[in-house]
Amino acid sequence: MAISQYIKEIGRGKDGARSLTREQATDLLGQVLDGTVTDLEVGGFCLAMRIKGETPDEMAGFLDATHARLRRLPDNGLTTVVLPSYNGARKLPVLTPLLALLLARRGAAVLVHGTATENQRVFASQVFEALGVPSAREVPTLGAGEVAFVPTEVLSPGLKRLLDVRRAVGLRNPAHSLVKLMNPCEGKAFIVGSYTHPEYATSMAATWALTGAHALLLRGTEGEPVADARRTPRMEVFRDGERTEVQALQDGPLARLPSLPAVDASHTAAYIRAVLDGTEPIPTPIALQVEHILREVVQHETATHALAV
Repeated sequence: MAISQYIKEIGRGKDGARSLTREQATDLLGQVLDGTVTDLEVGGFCLAMRIKGETPDEMAGFLDATHARLRRLPDNGLTTVVLPSYNGARKLPVLTPLLALLLARRGAAVLVHGTATENQRVFASQVFEALGVPSAREVPTLGAGEVAFVPTEVLSPGLKRLLDVRRAVGLRNPAHSLVKLMNPCEGKAFIVGSYTHPEYATSMAATWALTGAHALLLRGTEGEPVADARRTPRMEVFRDGERTEVQALQDGPLARLPSLPAVDASHTAAYIRAVLDGTEPIPTPIALQVEHILREVVQHETATHALAV
């Protein structure tokens, strides 16, 4: 169906808009990602969805369209940990690279993907560059103990274009949720998703339950997929439609707060090096997150091996 007909359905305002079926949402976003619609129609879609809000069925359809077009990482026979990094740092240092490197040091294959969505923040890509980890120019093959930062446009140029609409209209659109939900791997993946506001937690949980994703959900640092170093957030695991709390929310800050660096990339990179070499301690919330992720990855691979045998 022509995108104008979909916009007519979803663009009737907050109370009058009609939700799309999963199949309709797949068709709609497929046209957007394929670049077969005009910039004006893309803007209309983004604004209409921003006002209406996405249903779990619509998000599942958007994911179907995205997954069908992604340049996915080859199956490495492992459960790859996926860290979507799109929010960056404004008030606190972006420690997503620290989480990635701690996981890799313990033997995990770790994919971090993202792009700069605003001009006034420090992003994980900049911290990785300061650590000597350049952004990948093509889809890599990851082995155990390896980390890669892959820009969104390497995975999907169409998705990157949709994310960039925010710079023109100043509002988020479904792509900003999609990138935190999607699986960019051909093989098994454990996705670490984060949210900034409770309504996004509800939406993400409903979508993952509907699609049967294998994932961890937490309120990360300013929307990044890493626990706030100052307090331990609630963490939940999603597996085959089931939802389990693995870490309770801590009331108040830690008894002993870590000495965090300045927000800029160079100071953040220096702090991460200090943590990795033992000069600085691993912040307790991040250490707990590492253990929960690794435990889930091991359980998943053990279960998969048992089924294969």
